[in-house]
Amino acid sequence: MQLQLRTFDTIVGSAAAAVQGAAQQVLDLAVGSVLRAVLEANAGLALWLQWLILLVLQTTRAATSQGADLDSWVADFSLTRLPASAAAGNVTFARFAAVAAALVPVGTLVRTSDGAQSFAVSADPTNAAFSATLNGYQLAAGTAAVTVPVTASVAGSAGNVQANTISLIVAGLPGVDTVGNTTPTAGGQNAESDTALRARFAAYIDSRARATTTAVGYAVSSVQQGLSYTVQENVPQMGSFVVTVDDGSGAPPAALLSGVGSAVSGVRPLGSLWTVVAPTVISANVAMAIATVAGAVHADVTQQVAAAVSAYINALPLGTALPWSRLAQVAYGASAQVLNVTGVTLNGGTADITPGPGGVVMAGSVTVQ
Repeated sequence: MQLQLRTFDTIVGSAAAAVQGAAQQVLDLAVGSVLRAVLEANAGLALWLQWLILLVLQTTRAATSQGADLDSWVADFSLTRLPASAAAGNVTFARFAAVAAALVPVGTLVRTSDGAQSFAVSADPTNAAFSATLNGYQLAAGTAAVTVPVTASVAGSAGNVQANTISLIVAGLPGVDTVGNTTPTAGGQNAESDTALRARFAAYIDSRARATTTAVGYAVSSVQQGLSYTVQENVPQMGSFVVTVDDGSGAPPAALLSGVGSAVSGVRPLGSLWTVVAPTVISANVAMAIATVAGAVHADVTQQVAAAVSAYINALPLGTALPWSRLAQVAYGASAQVLNVTGVTLNGGTADITPGPGGVVMAGSVTVQ
C-alpha cells in the first residue's frame, strides 16, 4: 500500500479541524495562540515519525536502499558488491646518458603531471629486463630506456589516464632521468554501483536452481567487473554451448578464462558440454581526413580525434557491430574544432564490421590527417 505523505501544514490543519470539531465551539487557533503552538509541536513530532517510517521502508527494500544498507540487504542472500579494480599500463624510464647500469625497483612510484594519480611499478617475470634477484628492471650500461608495467595505487576509474600524462618520478632513481607513458592506462573501474548491484541481484534470484542462460550469465558477470560475454547454445554440436568472454582487451588472460570456467561449471546443465573461450579479434583500421576551424592547432585536433575513435571502437561490447557511418559522428564529437570530416574508410572500404557473437572489434591503425 502506498504511504500517504503529509506536509507540516497539512498535519497542523488536520489536527486543528479535529480539535475544533470535538470542542463544538469556536477555539482560538490563531498563529501565536497556546492551542496552535501545542498543535504545531505535535505536528513536528508527527513529521519526524513520518521520516523514520520512510527511512525504515527505504532501508528494508533492495529497490530503494543505498550504499552500506544495500550491501547489508544483499548479504542476507550471500551476495557481495564487486570491488573496484586498479588501472594498469606501461611506462618508459629513460635517461640522457646511458653510461652506468641502473635499476628500476618494483614498487617505484610515478605520477601524472598534475600529481593527481600515482602508479607503482609491478613485477613482470616475462620482461627481458626484469631481475628476480634484484626485484626490479635493469638498465645495462649503454641502454637508454626500459618499458615496464605499472598499476594504479588507488583502484577506480580515475586511474585510466591518457597517453603522455605520466611524467613524474616520486623519488629519485640513480641513473634514471625521465618517465613517460606512450599509451593510456586502462582497466580501472569503480566499485560496483548500486544500480548494477541491484541488476545483478535480480539475475542472481532468477538464476537460482536453474541451469539456464540467465544462470550462466550471472556466473560470468560475478567473476569481475567489466566483462562482456555471449552464450552460444548447441555450438559446436547439439547439447553443448560456448561462452565467449572479453575483459575489454580482446585477449583476456588464461587465469580469467579459468575463473569463468569454474563459475560456469557450478551452474551448467547436468551432462552438458561447454567451453569458455576468448573472443576472435577483428581489427578495425580507420582512415579519415578532417578540416579544422581557423586558429586551431591541426596536429592536436587530429590526435584528439584519433584517440576518440580508438576509444569508441575499443569500448564496443563483445559481439557488437561497428557501423562505418558512426566513425564520422565520433570524429565530430571529439572536438568542437572539427569543421569537416571526409574520406572515412573502415578496413579500406565503407562496409560495417559485424564480428558475430564470438568476436570483438578492436582498433587497429587509426589515421587522421
